[in-house]
Amino acid sequence: MALLGGTIETPRELYLHKLGAALKMENTILEMIPQLEEHAQDSQLKQALRMHFEETQGHVRNLEQAFSALGADVDDSSCPAIEGIEKEGQANLKMVDDSLNDHVIISGVCETEYHEIAAYEGLIMNAEAMGQQDVVALLQENLENEQETLQKAKQLGQQLAQRAATAA
Repeated sequence: MALLGGTIETPRELYLHKLGAALKMENTILEMIPQLEEHAQDSQLKQALRMHFEETQGHVRNLEQAFSALGADVDDSSCPAIEGIEKEGQANLKMVDDSLNDHVIISGVCETEYHEIAAYEGLIMNAEAMGQQDVVALLQENLENEQETLQKAKQLGQQLAQRAATAA
C-alpha cells in the first residue's frame, strides 16, 4: 500500500483508499450530528438526527468489517468532500437567524446523503468487480440506509418548507 503522501499504484490500493475515505466520511458525520442536533429546533428533525447517529455507528462497523474481509488494516483516509459540506453547513448556521437553522440543517443532510450514496455506489461497483460479495453485502446495507435517510430528509424538508411558506 502506498505510504502517506505516496503514490497509489494498484486498483486495490485505490479501493482501500476510497474505503478509508468512506470511513472518514462516516466518522466525521458522527462528530457533526450532535452539533446539528443542538442547533435544530424541530422535534422531528432532532429525532431523525438521533436515529441517523445510531445508523451511522452501524455504517462505521460495516466499513471496519469490510477492511477486515479484505485482509487490510483499517485506515480512514481524508475525505475533502465531507469536510467541505461540514464547513459550508457551519458557515450557513452562523449567518442565518436561528429560525432558519432547521432549513440549513435539512439542506446539509440532503447534500451529505447524496454524497454518501455516490460513494457507496462506487465502492459497491468495484467490490463486485473484485468478486468481494461479503464486502458488497456490508456496503449495500449502508447504501440502503443512506437512500432511506435521504427520502426521509426530503419529506421533512418539504414539511418545513410548507410550514415556512404558510407562516410567511
